[in-house]
Amino acid sequence: MPVTEHTNKQYDEDLEAIRTSMLQMGGLVESHIRLAIAGYLDGDIDKAMQVIAADAKVNELEVAIDNDLGHIIVRRQPAASDLRLILAASKIVTDLERIGDEATKIARTAKESSGQPPLPGPVLSLSKGPRFAAMSHLSETALGMLRRALDALARLDAAAAARVIAEDQGIDDEFRGILRQLITFMMEDPRTIGTAMQVMWVAKAFERIGDHAKNIAEYVIYIVKGRDVRHIPLAEKEREALGR
Repeated sequence: MPVTEHTNKQYDEDLEAIRTSMLQMGGLVESHIRLAIAGYLDGDIDKAMQVIAADAKVNELEVAIDNDLGHIIVRRQPAASDLRLILAASKIVTDLERIGDEATKIARTAKESSGQPPLPGPVLSLSKGPRFAAMSHLSETALGMLRRALDALARLDAAAAARVIAEDQGIDDEFRGILRQLITFMMEDPRTIGTAMQVMWVAKAFERIGDHAKNIAEYVIYIVKGRDVRHIPLAEKEREALGR
C-alpha cells in the first residue's frame, strides 16, 4: 500500500505485503459476518459453527501483521507518509480483529438459541429470519459499511471513506429503534425478556461492527490526508477528506 515509490524495491514489497495481509484479514472477517448472519437470522447452525471454529485464524492474522509492522519499523525507520501508513495499519488490524470477535459473538448466540422452543405471542416477532426485518436490515447495513470501508482502504479513497463515516449515524439510529421495540415487548409481556435480551446483544454486535468500520474509514483519511479526524465533527471530516 505504498503512497510513495521508494528506491529500495524491497521496502515497497514489504509495504505491499502488509496491504495484502490487511485486505486478506478484512475479507476473512467479512465472510465471518456473512456466516454469522446466516447462522443467527436463518438458523443455519453449521455456518455459525464455522465462524466459531475460524475465529483463531483472525487472531493469528492480527499477530502476524503486527509482527510484520514491527519489523518494518526496526529495519526501515519509516518517516512521513510511510509512518502514517504503518501506524494506521496497526490500528486497522485491531479493528478488524474486534469485528471478528463481534461475528463470533453473533455465531455463539445462534448456537445457544438453536435448541430453544418457540414462544407464543409477541416474542415470535423477535425470532430469526424475515419476521424480524429490522434486525436483517441492521445486519446488512453493518456489513455494507465494512465492505465499503475495506474498498476505500484498498483504493486509498478518502472521499469514499468519508461516506462510510457518514453512515454511522444511520446505523446508530437503527439500533436505537430496535432497542425501543425490544423494551416495548419486554414491558408488555415478561415472557419475552430472555429472547429480547438475546436479540439486543446481537443488535449491539452489528452496531459495533459499524463503529469499527467507521474507525477504519477514519484511518484511511489519516493515511491519505495526514490528519487524524477522530473526535471531530462529521462536517469537518468531510471537508478534510474532500480537500475543501
